[in-house]
Amino acid sequence: MKKLSARRRHPLAAVVVLLLALAATGGLYAAFAPAGKAQADETAQSLAIEEGKKLYTVGCASCHGTGGQGTTDGPSLVGVGSAAVDFQVGTGRMPAQQPGAQVPEKKVIYSQAEIDQLAAYIASLGAGPITPTEKQYSPDGADIARGGDLFRTNCAQCHNFTGAGGALTHGKYAPPLNDVSPKHIYEAMQTGPQNMPSFPDTTMPEQEKKDIIAYIRTVNDDRTATPGGFALGGVGPVSEGLFGWIFGLGSLIAVAVWVAAHTAKAKKS
Repeated sequence: MKKLSARRRHPLAAVVVLLLALAATGGLYAAFAPAGKAQADETAQSLAIEEGKKLYTVGCASCHGTGGQGTTDGPSLVGVGSAAVDFQVGTGRMPAQQPGAQVPEKKVIYSQAEIDQLAAYIASLGAGPITPTEKQYSPDGADIARGGDLFRTNCAQCHNFTGAGGALTHGKYAPPLNDVSPKHIYEAMQTGPQNMPSFPDTTMPEQEKKDIIAYIRTVNDDRTATPGGFALGGVGPVSEGLFGWIFGLGSLIAVAVWVAAHTAKAKKS
């Protein structure tokens, strides 16, 4: 006990205790720090980019160039971001079957895992819009009425008041939105595919995008219920009134002519 007490009073005792405490702290940090997870995430990202490059070389490089720089057959992909890839490939628009005024939606040929790998490779070429998370595009808790105002102001002139789609110039068109997932609607607003303008967060904040998505989902869920009559594309009472005048009144005139003709024929006989 005397020896132990003497050691405690030694001038270097405090230094030894401090070094032991630092060593213990360092060991605990090394054991529980997220460095291993971060390194694993970095490794997984590198593998995704590598696999994405292989997929790109086979399915995309012939039009967009070996390094995404673009060619006469396809635009540059540098800086388009992962959101654009997820939208274009996730809706089947890319790879394109043939050039034209607009690339149509078609059957998706890549799995979601492959789409993520392609997106990771394209994102590595230059910074751009990032694929949104479910929290960003989920319409839960959104303001549907506000979304309707925003949609009519920014989107209805091309997509129709209820997202039924419509024709544009030179063979282009605004596609219907009734079967488009909230994720792809959000990405389309982010990236502005083909003829559509882009609405980045600086122009249209995340909450406004969610409001629009909620409005589109609501009007499409209620599309089968048309208490005012046939929807006729969702344009409204003007088109329904025009339909009534042309076909309704036209039918009445045709009946009147038929009755008059048969009445005159009966009098002659």
